[in-house]
Amino acid sequence: MLTTHHTPTPITSRPVVVGAALAAATAALVVLALGMGDYPLSPAEVLSALVGPLVSDSPDFSSTVVLEWRLPRITAAVVFGAALAVAGALFQTLTRNPLGSPDIIGFSTGAYTGVILATVVFGGAFVGTTGGAILGGLGTALLVYLLAYRKGVQGYRLIIVGIGVTAALHAVNSWILIRAETEVAMSAAIWGAGSLSLTSWSDVLPAVGVVLAALPLVLASVRPMRQLELGDDVASSHGVKVEPTRLMILGVGVLLTALVTATAGPIAFVALAAPQIARRLARSTGIPLTHSALTGAFLLLGADMVAQQALAQPIPVGMVTVILGGAYLCFLLVSDGRRER
Repeated sequence: MLTTHHTPTPITSRPVVVGAALAAATAALVVLALGMGDYPLSPAEVLSALVGPLVSDSPDFSSTVVLEWRLPRITAAVVFGAALAVAGALFQTLTRNPLGSPDIIGFSTGAYTGVILATVVFGGAFVGTTGGAILGGLGTALLVYLLAYRKGVQGYRLIIVGIGVTAALHAVNSWILIRAETEVAMSAAIWGAGSLSLTSWSDVLPAVGVVLAALPLVLASVRPMRQLELGDDVASSHGVKVEPTRLMILGVGVLLTALVTATAGPIAFVALAAPQIARRLARSTGIPLTHSALTGAFLLLGADMVAQQALAQPIPVGMVTVILGGAYLCFLLVSDGRRER
């Protein structure tokens, strides 16, 4: 009797390995970031400080430094970086273009416009700025969608229209700041550079909670988004309503972008770079959302560490992401140009 020997299928695959590596790298970076500052701590001391309140009723000074002073900011960097990366992945999948990012198309700028208006009118309360960011981002998305609509929306047209709307919104933002009171204009301009200057859990938890509350909407977008990757005709044949689905995905991406912008300002280029880096690392045909989220968390946390420690005086993290993202954008344009030859 003949027996057939089957080669066992490997349990792990490249996406799984890459995902695990990204998660481990982000966790290591979190521990490293928690130990950096005017009161430096070793990784062992950081881990001891994290578990200190669990084993002792009177935590030491290291636990206070780690848990109360540094962990809120690092939590914001990880969650906001992941949110921006997922938003970028949604837009790049929707437009089928690596330049399809909320900061390129103009949705971040529109959210910033809403926050400036809310700051001038309501004085910068969290509810007002969050509502202003969401309304500004959704309003900009609707405007870009309508201007780009020609019997449907093509990704390239959406990007071109978005770039034009971004330029117009920059002019509007400058006019509002010029007309605003000096103190309001200065605080809005500094905040507009993109900053994670969140100092306490009372500042961080509401923003992080709202971002995490949008997670079910992201999960609901995954299946129809994968159908759209196959093409409009194939997606339609599978029962997907193409344009309503595009609008839904567009709304989820704008919501994530607006929520981060309302709290930390328009942090540029994380949404642009993270999904493409994740796709290349995982060697995926589409843009993987989980890998994008992990990459975005790693990038924003790393950029914030550079912003806090590289110079004598801390600078807004948005200045670092603009420099790194600008270099990445040049690389992307050059590589795409070579590919087309």
